[in-house]
Amino acid sequence: MLEREPGRYLITQRAKTASLPLLWEFPGGRVNDGEEDVAALQRELRERLGLEVVVVAQAMATQHAYDSYVVDFRVFRCSLARPDQLVSHEKVNDHRWASLEEMSAFQFPGADAQTIAKLLDLEP
Repeated sequence: MLEREPGRYLITQRAKTASLPLLWEFPGGRVNDGEEDVAALQRELRERLGLEVVVVAQAMATQHAYDSYVVDFRVFRCSLARPDQLVSHEKVNDHRWASLEEMSAFQFPGADAQTIAKLLDLEP
C-alpha cells in the first residue's frame, strides 16, 4: 500500500484492455523467478506507474482463489522515494489517493476487495 500522506493510499484502475478491465486495484504485479518480493514491487511500480518507492514493511499476506487460478497476495507498506513524483497513466486507466473507508466506492477484483476488508478489521 503506497501511502502519500497519512491514511491516503494509491489505487489504480486497470486498463480497458487488461483482464478484469476497469476494476480498481492496489498497484503491484508478478514476482519473476529468482526475484525478491520487495524488488518485484519496486520494479512493477517503476515500470507501470513511473514511481520510485521505498518499501517499509510487509503489512499482510493472503491468498485468493479465482475460477482458474490462485493469487498469493502480499501487501507492503510503501512511500514515495520523492514526494514530487506524478503517476503515469501509460499502463493504467486512472488513479486515486483514497482512504480505506473511501475504497468501498470503487469496484475491486476479489483479492483486492478481500484485502481491504481485512485491513479495515486491523487494530491500529
